[in-house]
Amino acid sequence: MKKIALLSTLLLAGAAFAAAPKDTLVVQQAADIPTLDPGATYDTASGSVVENIYETLVTYKGSSLRDLEPLLATKWTISNGGKTYTFDLRKNVKFHSGNPFTCADAEYTFERNLVTNSAESGNWFLAESLLGTGSNANDDKSITWAKIDKAVECNNQGQLVFNLPKPDPAFLAKLAFPGQSIVDKNWAIKLGEWSGKEADWKSWVGKDLQGSKLNAQPSGTGAYRLVRKDANATLAQAFDGYWGKKPAIKNVILQKVPELAARQQAFLRGDADLIEAGTRANVEEQLKGKPGVVVVDGLPNTTATAIFMNENIKDPARLGSGKLDGQGIPANFFSDVNVRRGFSYAFNYAQYISDVLKGKGKQRTMLLPDSFPGYDAKVKTYKYDPAQAKAYFQRAWGGQLWKNGFTLNVAYRAGSVGAQTAMEILKKNIESLNPKFRVNIQAKEWSAMLNDSKAGKEPMIILGWAPDYADPDNFMYTFYSSNGYYYPRSNWKDATVDKWLEQARNTTNPAERNRLYSLVGQRAYEQAPFILVPAGVGLNVQRSNLVGATAQTFNPMISFSYTGTFWKDLSKK
Repeated sequence: MKKIALLSTLLLAGAAFAAAPKDTLVVQQAADIPTLDPGATYDTASGSVVENIYETLVTYKGSSLRDLEPLLATKWTISNGGKTYTFDLRKNVKFHSGNPFTCADAEYTFERNLVTNSAESGNWFLAESLLGTGSNANDDKSITWAKIDKAVECNNQGQLVFNLPKPDPAFLAKLAFPGQSIVDKNWAIKLGEWSGKEADWKSWVGKDLQGSKLNAQPSGTGAYRLVRKDANATLAQAFDGYWGKKPAIKNVILQKVPELAARQQAFLRGDADLIEAGTRANVEEQLKGKPGVVVVDGLPNTTATAIFMNENIKDPARLGSGKLDGQGIPANFFSDVNVRRGFSYAFNYAQYISDVLKGKGKQRTMLLPDSFPGYDAKVKTYKYDPAQAKAYFQRAWGGQLWKNGFTLNVAYRAGSVGAQTAMEILKKNIESLNPKFRVNIQAKEWSAMLNDSKAGKEPMIILGWAPDYADPDNFMYTFYSSNGYYYPRSNWKDATVDKWLEQARNTTNPAERNRLYSLVGQRAYEQAPFILVPAGVGLNVQRSNLVGATAQTFNPMISFSYTGTFWKDLSKK
């Protein structure tokens, strides 16, 4: 134990080693870890640790995004027309505190998430399933303690029962999210967290748990327990009382190293097994081909990115003259489908793949990862076609657009080479069609862009979405529904698309859901509310002695994206 303690102290301090020991995994990354409380976990940096200290009821099977398997549950049944889920729970499981895992812990966990449901967490999508609204009780007065208490309960057989107001085909996938990991009820209450009772529930509504006492002193059932965490490093060690297979890696050390060059040098020396390696260009230029380095390429990309064309621009300052007179645009400039199609044909997708993605990219048919269920590769796509772009611009606004021209003022995220390049491609191609067409682009701070886009002020913005859970609804509803999270950014509404998306939310038939999403994809092609930005191909780098992390074992829904696996599945030779 003294050897481990000394090693931990040195590594936590950032000391250089000839190589990280065989039983120790050293990871260097730029970001810190915001929280270790599952109830507040809604970022990958936190999730990558939480998912190894804690465990969920279910998890993804291997590298599959479609198949789930039991973890803290052993099996489940779905009844009552898809509205009741009953889970048998694993026995003889202990928390790191020594407390036994029981149904009461699971019930407390989900009730705590429904009670708090702060803006900083991902508990809104759990609340959507169990309460029929993503809001908490402060924002939606229809939420009562009785509703929360009924939503999740333990029956007389010690089974965990969820009662949904209506079927939700995404519910099981939501339970695999690290933020729904099971916490130690007695430990949490002892620390001063919510009592689990009606008496004080209202005082916890909307409370941000990021800096909670449970964050500082976590107790999960996972294969690793927290030993130490400070501003610069986190140390976890294998939990001797773990119910599953004992992991080969005994110590996991995550160091915060902001400078890319410093991370690269530590990695090349063997001081770090995994690092946040930067862009594909960084990897190929600085690391690929070096001794002891393995590049794992061809990994799935589970983000979706689009250029939004706002049909109701709510910032007069961005409109110039506010008219189609060549000196500006009207607020509803993009409401004409011919304008949107013209822009879609004017974007050079192949050039973006070449210039930004270094040839490693793919043009998708929908704003949905192609590895997800519901993706239809047969939906039509736009190609760069200046003649088609010109034809649609000539039809737009009854011919006035082509005759008078326009001036469009758009921004891109400051510091984002990809976003800047995309806008420059669009600007060049649009302006080459007609000397009266003008697209002005400028850099803008990301926080300001996000706030302005949420208020409907950005005429055009590049935005992406990363999945909370592996279900197509998390993308399709977000982008395409007029009730979706991104609607204020586009102000595009199609009643038929809204109907199809609601139907897809309310059926558990996979084939029917796929059919509906294909219809949405095709309708979106016809209406062109977004320019679909090609998706890059993922890659990771690791030391050659690391075992268990391959392209075949990589699951993009695992928050520890350096390997796409849990720590317990890794070893070193």
